[in-house]
Amino acid sequence: MGSFLSSTPITKEEMAQVQELVEKIIESNKVVVFSKSYCPYCVKAKAVLKEFGVEFFVMELDKENNGSAVQQYLAEKTGQRTVPNIFINQQHIGGCDDLLAAKANGSLKKLLL
Repeated sequence: MGSFLSSTPITKEEMAQVQELVEKIIESNKVVVFSKSYCPYCVKAKAVLKEFGVEFFVMELDKENNGSAVQQYLAEKTGQRTVPNIFINQQHIGGCDDLLAAKANGSLKKLLL
C-alpha cells in the first residue's frame, strides 16, 4: 500500500481551496464522514451512524479528484491520517474506534440529539 499523500505536490492555492471546501462541508452538515469506499472501518462507522437514523454527509476520498489533498488537509487539521475521519456538530470525533467508544459510553447519542 502506498503513501496517502499524492505523488504530485499540492500547490498552496490548491490546498487553500481544499481547506475552504473541507471547512464548508464540516460547517454545513451536522455529521460528516470523510471515508474511502473500500475501507472496512469506514463501512462500519457509516453503519453505526445509520443505526441512529441520523443523516450524514459522506465524502469518499478514493472517488474524489482532490481526495488525497483532502486527506492531507485533514491530517494537518486533526492529527489523524486515517479514515474514517468523523465530525459531529463541527467537533472532530476521530475514527471508527472513537465512534464505537462514544456509542458504548452513551456520548454519541447525546452528540446526535
